[in-house]
Amino acid sequence: MAFQCQRDCYMKEFVTSVVSCCPAELKQEVNGKKETLKGFNVQLQDTILFPEGGGQPDDHGLIGDVPVLRVTRQGAEAVHFVRSPLEVGQEVQVKLDWERRFDHMQQHSGQHLITALADAMCGYKTTSWELGRQRSTIELDTPCVKPSQLQALEEAVNEKIRAHVPFPIVYVERPVFVNQVRSRGLPDDHAGPIRIIDIEGIDANMCCGTHISNLSHLQVIKLLGTEKGKKNKTNLIFLAGNRVLKYAEKSYSTERSLVSLLKTGPDDHVEAVDKLQKSVKLLQKTNLSLLRDMAVLIAQSFKNDPQRGKVFSFHKKEGDNEFMNIIANEINTEETLVFLTVGEEKGPGLFLLAGPSGLVAQLGPRVLEMLQGKGAGKNGRFQGKANSLAQREEVQAFLQDNG
Repeated sequence: MAFQCQRDCYMKEFVTSVVSCCPAELKQEVNGKKETLKGFNVQLQDTILFPEGGGQPDDHGLIGDVPVLRVTRQGAEAVHFVRSPLEVGQEVQVKLDWERRFDHMQQHSGQHLITALADAMCGYKTTSWELGRQRSTIELDTPCVKPSQLQALEEAVNEKIRAHVPFPIVYVERPVFVNQVRSRGLPDDHAGPIRIIDIEGIDANMCCGTHISNLSHLQVIKLLGTEKGKKNKTNLIFLAGNRVLKYAEKSYSTERSLVSLLKTGPDDHVEAVDKLQKSVKLLQKTNLSLLRDMAVLIAQSFKNDPQRGKVFSFHKKEGDNEFMNIIANEINTEETLVFLTVGEEKGPGLFLLAGPSGLVAQLGPRVLEMLQGKGAGKNGRFQGKANSLAQREEVQAFLQDNG
C-alpha cells in the first residue's frame, strides 16, 4: 500500500485508528551501549510516519501523546514501536516530528538530484548512498572524481535549485513505464502501484521515500568533498538545505574560537597550528631526552647509596614505560627488587616490577591485584597498567616484607 506519508510528504498531522497493538521489543544503541526496550508494535489504519527504507531513516512523532521510537515496514504495513499500549479501534491523532522529516526530505531529494547530474555530466553511476546524522554520502562507480568535476557538479545542482524545477510524484501500474526509469529493482514483497519520483527534465526514478515538491525547497547543496571508497569506488560527501546553514554557523563559531586562541586571523590559522605542532614536537623530544637523563641519574643515585636496601621504589607523575625500563636496566635487578610507577598518585598509571625472576613471578600477581591493573611478566619483569595507584604505599610495604 502507499502510506499517507508517501502521498502527501508535507502533512504534519493525521487522524486515523489503531488496527492492532502487540507486545514487542526494540534493540537500540544509546551512547555506544546496546539495550533492549520493552514496548508494543502498533499498526494503524494509515499513517503519515515513514517507515525506514530506500536508504532513508524512519520518521519520529507521536500517536496521541505516546512517542513513536521506530517505524518499520512489514510487507505492505507500517509498524510503529511505542512504550505504552494503545487500544485497538481507538481513534488517534498522529503528529509528525517535522524538523526530522524535512531534513530527511532535503537530503534524500538532494541525493536524487546529485545522482542524476553526476550520471548525465560525468557518466558516474550511483551504486549506494547513506543518509547520515550529520552528513550524507553517495557512492559513485568511479575510482576518482577530479576537483574540476566536483566544482562543475556543485554549480549545476545549485543552478537547478534556483530554477525552481518541479519534483512531482506519480503512481503507475507495473510494468507500464517501469523500464523507462532509473531503478535498482523492487522489493520481493512489494504490492500495489509503483511510485515514481520525477524531477522534470532531469530524472525519473522509482523510490519509496519522502521528497520535496520543488527543487527550490532544497535551498542549497554543498559538496564537501570525496573520499576513497571500496572496490574502485568514490564516496561523495554532501549537505543539503538546513544542514548547510547549520554547518556554516558551526564553522563560523569554530573560526571565532580559533581567532581567540591563536591570536591570528582566519587566513593564518593553518600556519599558526603548523607552528604550534612543530613547537610541541620539539618540546616533547626535549622532554623525552630529559626524562631519559633523569632516569639514569635516579638509578645511579640509588647504586651510589651505601645504605641502599634490597627494594627500590620510585614514583613520578610524568613518565612512560621507557622511563621505568631505563631505571630498571641501570640497576642490578638480580640483587634488587625494583618497583616503579608513573601517573597520578591516586589515579590510573603504569607500573613495573623488576628483580630476580622467581621472586617477580611470585609477587607480580599480588601487586597487579593491589593496583587493580592488567599486565603480564616474564624474564624478571612484570609490568602493565594500573587502574588506581592509591595503594602504592601498601604495595611498597608488601614488597619490603617479602622481597
